Amino acid sequence: MGLLEQCEAAFGSADLYCVLGVRREASPEEIRRGYRRASLRVHPDRVEPAAKEEATRRFQILGKAYAVLSDGEQRALYDEQGTVDEEGEALRDEWDWQEYWRLLFKKITVKDIEDFEKNYKGSEEEVADVKAAYMDFEGDMDSIMQSVLCADYTDEPRIRKIIEKAIESGEVPRYKSFVKESKQKMTARKRRAEKEAREAEKTKDELGLRGEDDLKALIESRNKDRKKETDDFLAQLEAKYGNNAKKGGKKTAAKKGKK
Repeated sequence: MGLLEQCEAAFGSADLYCVLGVRREASPEEIRRGYRRASLRVHPDRVEPAAKEEATRRFQILGKAYAVLSDGEQRALYDEQGTVDEEGEALRDEWDWQEYWRLLFKKITVKDIEDFEKNYKGSEEEVADVKAAYMDFEGDMDSIMQSVLCADYTDEPRIRKIIEKAIESGEVPRYKSFVKESKQKMTARKRRAEKEAREAEKTKDELGLRGEDDLKALIESRNKDRKKETDDFLAQLEAKYGNNAKKGGKKTAAKKGKK
C-alpha cells in the first residue's frame, strides 16, 4: 500500500497537507509545526499499551508525510502530479521514525509550558498566529478557536477583535464565514466549550487535582481517553514551543538496529 493510500486508511484523507493540518501554501516552518502537532496526538509514548500498535502505525505514516513535504523536490513532485516517489529515501521502511522525531524536536518541561502560556496571551506572537489561523481556515471560527494556542471560549471576544482590526486595516480579507457567522453556530461552539470545561473540572475532581501541581498531574495522566481535549491542548503548546534541535533531520535520522 502506497503512502497516499495509507493516509486515506489512517486519517480519512489522501491529501498530505490535510493529514498534517496545514494549507497547501504553508511555509516549511508551518509544515514542521503541523507535523509536530499531529504527531504528538498519536505518539506511541503518549498512549496506553492497548493502543500502542495502532499509534505507531499512524505515527510512522505522519513521519513519511512530513518527510515528503519537507523535501523541496518531493514536495514539488507531489504538488505538480499528486504522487510521491515511493522508492525515494524519504519513504524508506528501515527508518526509525521515533528517532527521526527526536532529532527534530527537543523535549520540553512543565516549566516551559507554564512560562509559555503566561507570556503568550496578548503577545505579538499570538496576534500573528490568530491572523495566520484566520487565513488558513478562511474565517471559520470553529477551526480558529481550536488552532490558536492557549485559547478557550472566554478568549473568543478578544480573538475576534484581533481579526476585525486586521480586516479593517486590510491585512487580511473579509471572509464571509467570519463576518456572516450565524448566532446558531456561535452558540453551538460556546456550548461545546462549556461542556468540555465541565468535563475537565469533573476529571480534576475524580483525580483529586487541586492546587499548584494540577498541570503537572494532568500532563502525567493525559493518556486517558476522558482527557483527550486536555491532551490536544498540551500538544499544541508543545508544537508551538518546540525548536529544531538538529538541522537536516531527514538526512541524519537513525536507522533501526538489528534485532
